[in-house]
Amino acid sequence: MYIFMIIGVITVLIVLVLLRLFKKPSVQEPYKVTQDIDPYIIGINEIDRMEDGKDFEMYLFRLFLCLGYGDAYKTQDSRDFGADLVFTDRDGYRNVIQAKRYAITNPVGLSAVQEVYSCMRYYRAKKSIVITSSKYTTSCEQLASFNGVKLLDRNDLIKMIELFKAQQHSKVKDIIEAEPYLSLESWDDYRNNDKLIKKDRKAEKLIASGN
Repeated sequence: MYIFMIIGVITVLIVLVLLRLFKKPSVQEPYKVTQDIDPYIIGINEIDRMEDGKDFEMYLFRLFLCLGYGDAYKTQDSRDFGADLVFTDRDGYRNVIQAKRYAITNPVGLSAVQEVYSCMRYYRAKKSIVITSSKYTTSCEQLASFNGVKLLDRNDLIKMIELFKAQQHSKVKDIIEAEPYLSLESWDDYRNNDKLIKKDRKAEKLIASGN
């Protein structure tokens, strides 16, 4: 009889181990639109779980208001011309921001820089910024450096969140308002290094012939 009891206990233990091994991994629920977007509560984990980029835009908007940027505005969802937020910094310069809530494995490309830079004149802004929860492609970083567009990546965002929650608002502003990295290269340097795109000899002959 004791043998049957031991066998029963072993069987139960085996079943429990198998259930644990084949249990489906838990998946975090997405951060739903209906939840309040409070920058004092939200961290990078909640941002990663946001289903919609509009939630990230709203988070940044409320973060900027809490930082004391009184002249901060969230643009309309349609016809924003490339800017999600507009604010005036401590030096009195108007800035435009494009927010990109991307997965870590999905870097932000050239279009973000192109769009935010091209909308500066419409908003009469002096500076432009892209803020992402991911990182940037090399070509995106290069184009930004040529045009003075400031890029804030995931590491910058995490630092901003930590400083904000530690009530170090001026340091968060220092990160946001820091001067962008500027490249000293130019198109002339590109040409002088023999990197010019190969010339179209056929087109040159047509031009020379007057056709």
